[in-house]
Amino acid sequence: MKFATKLIHSGAEPDPSTGAIMTPIYQTSTYVQAAPGKNKGYEYARSQNPTRKALEEAVAAIENGKYGLCFSSGVAATDAVIKLLQPGDEVIAGNDMYGGTYRLFTKLFEKFGIIFHFVDMQDTKNVQSHVNRNTRLIWAETPTNPLMNIVDIAAVAAIARQNKALVCVDNTFASPYLQNPLDLGADIVLHSATKYLGGHSDTIHGCLIINDVDLREKLYFIQKSSGAVPGPMDCFLVLRGIKTLHVRMERHCENGEKIAHFLRTHPKVGKVFWCGFEDHPSHAIAKKQMRGFGGMLSFTLSDTSMEAAMKVLTSTKIFALAESLGGVESLINHPATMTHASIPREERMRNGLSDSLIRLSVGIEDSEDLVEDLKQAID
Repeated sequence: MKFATKLIHSGAEPDPSTGAIMTPIYQTSTYVQAAPGKNKGYEYARSQNPTRKALEEAVAAIENGKYGLCFSSGVAATDAVIKLLQPGDEVIAGNDMYGGTYRLFTKLFEKFGIIFHFVDMQDTKNVQSHVNRNTRLIWAETPTNPLMNIVDIAAVAAIARQNKALVCVDNTFASPYLQNPLDLGADIVLHSATKYLGGHSDTIHGCLIINDVDLREKLYFIQKSSGAVPGPMDCFLVLRGIKTLHVRMERHCENGEKIAHFLRTHPKVGKVFWCGFEDHPSHAIAKKQMRGFGGMLSFTLSDTSMEAAMKVLTSTKIFALAESLGGVESLINHPATMTHASIPREERMRNGLSDSLIRLSVGIEDSEDLVEDLKQAID
């Protein structure tokens, strides 16, 4: 089955009671059983829900995986992966990553004895040099948030296999439309489904996709025991969003490319971070493992002062100043004070995330309007 067909039909079965073509919202907390222990697979909605089950089947299919698990947020899905570990286990993660993930790793899990190494994963030699007998997990974002760095998934997966470690890839920025990490050797794929999968900025959601049944059972036990599960309405909204992922992503990619090239030629713009440029340090890897370059990009101004950045951030009329990304509407963001504020400034600066960096989530509006909006804000 081709990708677009998977998006429309995966996880979708006509409702057996009415024939409804859309998966119903099963708004229930419990299920009637014929006798104790005699049920139709559903007992209590924290463990299972038919709407959630349909979504879990859908996300597995579109990532070419066997099993999907859904959570109440992307951070909740991340939390479940780290709960696979024990005190003393070590994790290698990218030094350019979502601030919420960094906060979860350093402020919550470090105090339970899990050790995190943050390295520049663009060069896989940095990954190899940090592997030791306690390494249990390699955590990668690609493209990274917010500097759009690229990690060679296949190369990292090869290192992990040699050392009996797991690889989890946060595929939120790329979406399954552009990249399928399981096909490249990853063990777990994570999405903040709040973003491109939902696509309409109206739900908070996360999911994991895996192939190994034992790993699936361990993660399901964590999901059920910790209870960070999504409600059926949120699952319904993501199911609805997935059906248009391909047509939305086509426009996100088209608009992202136009905005990236516009910014690069603007005299008041300093550097543009977008992996579609042929001179991007990891463009060849991006071209190899992705089917396009997406609608996420970041840039700095020639005037690197905070004042200049703030003027742009507060002067756009179509780009809305907001957290999050991946919706149909265009958003502008200041990572240093918003999505990545939890990372100490010294560490941010060392990794290349300056105070004046501006991140864009390019939506699906008319590209000419988006260009004009940025032009008037920068000028």
